[in-house]
Amino acid sequence: MSTALPLSLRAYRLATSCFRPFAGLLLDKRQRRGKEDASRRSERLGIAGRPRPEGRLAWLHGASVGEAITLLPLAARLAAEGYRILMTTGTVTSAALMAERLPPGAIHQFVPLDIPAYVRRFLEHWRPDLVCFLESELWPGMIAEIKAAGIPLALVNGRMSPRSFARWCRVPRTSAALLGRFDLIAAQSEDDGRRFASLGAPRVVVTGNLKFDAPLPPADPGVLEGLRQAVAGRPLWLAAVTHEGEEALAGEVHAAQKDRFPGLLTLIVPRHPERGEAIASALREKGLNVALRSRGTALEVRHDVYVADTVGEMGVFYRLARIVFMGKSLLGKGGQNPIEPVKLGAAVLHGPHVQNFVEAYGALDGMGGAVVVHGSAELSGAVARLLAEPAEVERVAAGGAKAIATLTGALERTLIALLPLGAGRP
Repeated sequence: MSTALPLSLRAYRLATSCFRPFAGLLLDKRQRRGKEDASRRSERLGIAGRPRPEGRLAWLHGASVGEAITLLPLAARLAAEGYRILMTTGTVTSAALMAERLPPGAIHQFVPLDIPAYVRRFLEHWRPDLVCFLESELWPGMIAEIKAAGIPLALVNGRMSPRSFARWCRVPRTSAALLGRFDLIAAQSEDDGRRFASLGAPRVVVTGNLKFDAPLPPADPGVLEGLRQAVAGRPLWLAAVTHEGEEALAGEVHAAQKDRFPGLLTLIVPRHPERGEAIASALREKGLNVALRSRGTALEVRHDVYVADTVGEMGVFYRLARIVFMGKSLLGKGGQNPIEPVKLGAAVLHGPHVQNFVEAYGALDGMGGAVVVHGSAELSGAVARLLAEPAEVERVAAGGAKAIATLTGALERTLIALLPLGAGRP
């Protein structure tokens, strides 16, 4: 592989370098919107918030909450192999979650902006011996600086959608220059692997999807038991990781079914907790009695809808509900990860837009482990059927468990592929 950057990447580096004087304005805007931690903004400029630990260091990066959770088992296994762990993410919610769930001794930092000076500052402090990006994190500036420093670089759980593949095919020299700088791409599927290889990745192995091996989300036993007592005897269902518009659909389902199922409770956990107030206001305008968890409102029988706009409690609500609709699949694009509720025994419902988890939903649907719906009417009917027929809940949940069992093992295969990369470094 030529070490020279093509014109497109040289232009990208120049543009990001020229943007450096305006980085503070970008961070100001994000901070006003609650998307930056004011006390840790310097990390976004590559200024370390912690000293580098002694010994070999593995830097793992995932964009946000779901990606960071996917990396947790790999972080634990690399730590067992003698690596110190540095985890970076780009969101406030993921930082809060990592503070609770990272392995002992692991460090979380916000990822620096993809500006050459900031990335170099980051690398000079942390001096990682191995770098793992997750799925489709292809930051040109970071990739170039990492390889210029001679650090082994891997893309794990690599994903390349047909749409992204078509875009990259339009710039073959750029894609080859970027992907050619990876020492390893561990792809989720044979299709992903073929796409990466055809775009110029020199070493691609198919390891499977790490999300199938992700640990179950934790749940505070006291909190879970308190909520179980609060909902005891009530029929309920959960709309999980919802995106804008899907909460209104959940409200329509509740309104349609509340007379048939007295005491019906609809739980909503939005993908972006900061939308909680707006969601509650919109549902109240439709005549629903809504409790907002972030306000500390106790859940009572009078409440129709409970909006859980908090961070790190997904495990509580997946354990509370046996009927779970996965968001970003009806009005959003790409779907959300269904593996955690399936592993916890839920019957999963989802819309048709699940491009980000094709393998998982394909296996679930093929084995009767999920129910596909195409709008609010079908969602309402499916929720009603499952509420009325507990045996159907058990049947779908059993199909889901069988499907997920066929898809595990990616963690071990990924680790086997990764360990040789950092073995030769002091």
